[in-house]
Amino acid sequence: MEHFFDSREAVSIAAADCLAAALQRRLDVQDKASLVVSGGSTPERCLDALSDMPLEWQRVHVLLSDERWVASDDPDSNEAMIRKTLLKNHAAHAQLLPMYDGSTDIATRCESLDKEIRAVPFPFASALIGMGEDGHFASLFADIENLKTGLDVDYAGLCLPVTTAASPHARLSLTLAAISRSDEVVLLIFGDTKRDVYERAKLAKNGFPVSRLLLQKRAPVHVFWAP
Repeated sequence: MEHFFDSREAVSIAAADCLAAALQRRLDVQDKASLVVSGGSTPERCLDALSDMPLEWQRVHVLLSDERWVASDDPDSNEAMIRKTLLKNHAAHAQLLPMYDGSTDIATRCESLDKEIRAVPFPFASALIGMGEDGHFASLFADIENLKTGLDVDYAGLCLPVTTAASPHARLSLTLAAISRSDEVVLLIFGDTKRDVYERAKLAKNGFPVSRLLLQKRAPVHVFWAP
């Protein structure tokens, strides 16, 4: 489903409303619910708006779609951004599952994180995902060695360690197998360039990783776009 708006403010609030509704539907039928959120600058206003939604946030678990292998106080940390934009106001009571753990290495953390993700409410109520101008989502870039695994909806693992030329940091990313285990996916994108990538990616498996997200049948994708 496509939701196109004239302003980034309007589309961010609409996306936040969609996420809140998905969470509430889960909370209406079970004790707790979980939400996947992405980093970067695009979701900041959406997450800020979502933080004001009057949900029972103490019953909500928040997970990252991906993270750079940096400490949570590093300027490049997605966790830091999520704490600043979402975990405040009503949402201050939500429980965040961090990806980074400085006491271990990234491969070991990926193994333990896979188990920890399975301990939160599953499937996820919703997943807020962004997209790069190169067509990547989460940290599933076209140049990573394990991209085929990351995009396999039937893969048993929920996360992967990732190395890409697009980033100076190693990363952890949820797999498409994990992200697609959501009641719905919210893809939030800004700008004409990303709109063009999206329009091409939704038509065929043409090399953009996001094509696999758009074409999978497990979780419906709601696309929110503004110039």
